[in-house]
This record gives sequence, structure tokens and C-alpha cells, in this order.
Amino acid sequence: MEGARLTWRQRLGLQAENAAAAYLHSQGAHVLLRNYRCRCGELDIVARLGDSELAIVEVRTRSSNAYGGAAQSVDASKRQRLIRAATRLLQQRKDLARLRVRFDVIVVSDPCSDAPHIEWIKHAFST
Repeated sequence: MEGARLTWRQRLGLQAENAAAAYLHSQGAHVLLRNYRCRCGELDIVARLGDSELAIVEVRTRSSNAYGGAAQSVDASKRQRLIRAATRLLQQRKDLARLRVRFDVIVVSDPCSDAPHIEWIKHAFST
């Protein structure tokens, strides 16, 4: 996306991902990858937590809760795409395959503000 014109929605998503990555870092996580893409899907953030855990983090933002919160927008189809993409990543990166994997969701409210509200939902779903 760099160098190209971003839509309002893309800028909002990028701001939310930047805020989520900064928050994870502040919580002691080591962000290994951002926007990992394969034909199976995309992983927003892959972060190492301590010596033995890997968090696959889906970043969500919503301007309102009219259709449910951002966390509820990670439906069964999206979860399956995340699982397939994570499986592909672990096949490619044997150094990560030995870690315990969990799926988290970070909800960022008002990501363009100086102090966005962040909710980290750990173990949001399992495989």
C-alpha cells in the first residue's frame, strides 16, 4: 500500500494496525510479522509472547456497534481463513512451528485519535 493512494477505509485500517502493534509492543510482545499474505488469506499481526507462545492477531475497528461489535465481525468464515493462513505460515516458518499458537482479536476504537481505545481479546477462538 505504500506509495499508492489509500482510501479512507485503508487509512483507518492502517492506523488501527499501527495502534495495535504499538500496544502489543508496550505489553511485552514482539511483533514478528505484519500483513502476512498468502492465497489462503491474510494475518494482520503475528507476535511472539514470551518464549513459547505465538499470537495470531486479527485487528478490527468499527465506528459504531450498530451491527455488533468489531470482535463479533470475526465470523466462522473469517476464522477459517485465519486458521488456514496461520497453518501456511507455520509450514513456511519452521522456527515458529514449535511455538504454542493462539488466536487473538484486538479491537481499536477511534484509531485516528491521539489516544485510541484498545481492547485485547486473548484466545478469541480456538482451532
